[in-house]
Amino acid sequence: MKEPDTLAEHLNEQPPIFRGMSSQELVTLAWVAAIFWLPASLLVCGLFGFIMVGFSVAAIGIGLTVFIVATLFQKIKRGRPDGYYQHLLACICEDLHLKRSPFIRRSGVWFLGRML
Repeated sequence: MKEPDTLAEHLNEQPPIFRGMSSQELVTLAWVAAIFWLPASLLVCGLFGFIMVGFSVAAIGIGLTVFIVATLFQKIKRGRPDGYYQHLLACICEDLHLKRSPFIRRSGVWFLGRML
C-alpha cells in the first residue's frame, strides 16, 4: 500500500479553523462573547417578561459576535506574522495605560550608563 505524498510531520502553529482563527482563539472569543451576551440579554428580556427568550437572543448575539470579530481578525492578520494582533493589543493597552507592554517601544539614543 502506497503512503500519501503529503504528510505533515510538525506543525509550528495551530491550523486555521474558521476565518483564519485557530480553535483556541475561536473558543476564547466565544467565551468572551458569552460572558457579555448572557447577562445582558437575560436582563433586557427579563425586564420585558420574556426571560426564556433571553437565551435565544444570547445565542444569536454570540454567533454574530464570533462571526464579525473573526472577520475583523482575518483582515487584521492578513499578510502579517503569527501573533501580530496579540502584540498590537499589548501596545494599545500600554498606550491607554492599562497594562505594561513587554516590548521596548522607545526610539532614540540609548545611554549605557558609564562614562569614559
